[in-house]
This record gives sequence, C-alpha cells and structure tokens, in this order.
Amino acid sequence: MKTLARQFALATFAGALLATAGAHAASGSLDLNLGPDAVQFEANGELTQGVALGGGVLHSDYRDDATVYHAQLLGVQRNRDRDIGVGARWTHYDTDHGNGGGLGLGGYGYVFLPQMPDVSVGGYGFYTPSVVTSSDLDDGYEVGVRARYSFTPNMDGYVGLRQAAADFDNGRGNRTLDRGAQVGVRLSF
Repeated sequence: MKTLARQFALATFAGALLATAGAHAASGSLDLNLGPDAVQFEANGELTQGVALGGGVLHSDYRDDATVYHAQLLGVQRNRDRDIGVGARWTHYDTDHGNGGGLGLGGYGYVFLPQMPDVSVGGYGFYTPSVVTSSDLDDGYEVGVRARYSFTPNMDGYVGLRQAAADFDNGRGNRTLDRGAQVGVRLSF
C-alpha cells in the first residue's frame, strides 16, 4: 500500500508541476535521467525572463528505499557561453531512515566549450541546513557533475555523477541516499 501511495503522490506532484509550468512558462524543460539504482524526473519553466520555477523527484534504491521531492525558484541566465541558475529549493525526503523537509540554497552552472559549442560541462549543488528543516531531517544535500551534448536545439543528452545524502536526527545519522553515474535527456520548449 505504501508503494501505491508513493506512486500516487509522485503522479500528483508531477502533474501539478507540469500544469503550473505549462500555464505560466515563457520557456521550459523536461529532464529524465537513469542510474543503476535511481530514476529522476524534473520539470522547469520560466515564469518571466530570468526567473524559473521547477521541481522534481528522485527515487533511489541505492542502499535502501528513498524518494526525494523538490520544488525550486531560481534566477537563471543562458547565453552562448554559459547556463547558470541560483536560488532556493524546498526538498522533502521520504526514506527508510527518516522523513522531513527543509529550505535550502544552491544552483547550477555550465560552460559551453568554445571549440565544441554543442558541448557543455558543469554541475549543480543544493544544501539544506538544519536551521530550516522539519520532522526527522537535520540537513541534506544533492550534488552532481555533468557533461552535456546538444543533439538538436531542443534536446540535450548527458552523462554525469550524482550524490544525495541526508542526516536524520532520529538516531539513524547521516545516510547516502543515492550515489553513482547517470545518463539522461533534457527537452527544452
């Protein structure tokens, strides 16, 4: 029953996010990546030029069952040299080790290689400190690096590495929730 409830929550969250992004976005993206133990889906849309609203879900069986939801509001800039975003992210952890959420800060940054303009390299990171968390969560983070290739103006493929971890104050301590390689695709519209 717990799996059915999670799938329903995931479908509801993704549907609401897509409806919000589609209704208000000047431009947006859908991102799906897979790893040996994880799947992640994200949707983002610009509310106005330079301000993006988005969210996503990461489900991992890296060591134990963990589902991590997030919603974020970022200031963004993309040109032929770089693609960057900085802002706030609410993250909620639903794991075998504990549950809880919190408000964190972070961003992403990619640079396009001048010799190969279809290739960009960079990474992202978001950290949620204990001062702004709820329930069992003490703090948490997600970091990653990626190399992207633009197959068409509206589609990027990428490979990367990700690590997500959380510290729960219920006596279970710091847990790595996902770690490893990923391959993904991002559609822009």
